[in-house]
Amino acid sequence: MNLSNSLNKKAYFFISNIFFILILLVTTSLNAQKKEKWKLVWKEEFNYTGLPNPKKWSYEVGHIRNNEQQYYTNARKENVWVSKGVLAITGRKESFPNEFYSKENPTWKTKDSTTQYTSASINTLGKVGWKYGRIEVKAKLPHGGGIWPAIWMMGTNRTEVGWPKCGEIDIMEFIGNQPKDIYGTMHYPDPNSKANKSNGNKVVAENLEDDFHVYAIEWNEKTIDIYFDNNKYLSFPVDSAGLGDDNPFRKPFYLLLNLAMGANWPGPIDDSVLPQQFLVDYVRVYEKK
Repeated sequence: MNLSNSLNKKAYFFISNIFFILILLVTTSLNAQKKEKWKLVWKEEFNYTGLPNPKKWSYEVGHIRNNEQQYYTNARKENVWVSKGVLAITGRKESFPNEFYSKENPTWKTKDSTTQYTSASINTLGKVGWKYGRIEVKAKLPHGGGIWPAIWMMGTNRTEVGWPKCGEIDIMEFIGNQPKDIYGTMHYPDPNSKANKSNGNKVVAENLEDDFHVYAIEWNEKTIDIYFDNNKYLSFPVDSAGLGDDNPFRKPFYLLLNLAMGANWPGPIDDSVLPQQFLVDYVRVYEKK
């Protein structure tokens, strides 16, 4: 071996290691500075075994929205369960009785006595809501045609004013037929008309079903920023939804975690991939210090 080349290689590796350590220290320092801006005010670490904590979570039950095919069940182990530090929301292909079946008043929600797909949707409505702050969820996504997991929020006044007046913040939406795309979107009433408006963006990422990622918003009186891990890919001006008291993004919101299937946007369900699980490691909510 040439001694000069050997020394050059050692010097190269030494400098490379020093450079890597410096980058790591700078990144750690920046992340620490970022965390120092926030105070943890609510968390769900899922560090127990059983159904989701009833002091923190409620359920949607039945066929709820968007002509989705899944039926959301109520506190059913097969569709929602916590173990080994993780919440699993499971979408299944199975026959299940529709408690809202109505022969006399058939709608898309009530016309079938049994459903062919089940899943779960949990939320904090009636438990807790937040106005401004950082809402952060670490999750691993399911995959396959027709799959539609979401991390999102609506105004706590939804039952009084309805949608879209209550506003909607989609922290994360994913559909199985676009396996590299993560969507973040705001929905709100047009302050200048009777229509509703949407403002959103997407980020492209690989292997979303293989790894946990952090999906978050940072929300204050001026902006709502949406993040995929440390990547901010949407900054929404709150004033876009109006300057007056009717602006929904100046009021408290509650959080929803659900796994939908079917409907127009995600398309037909690929039964061959079922069951699928939407896994959530934690939910953390911070306020500015």
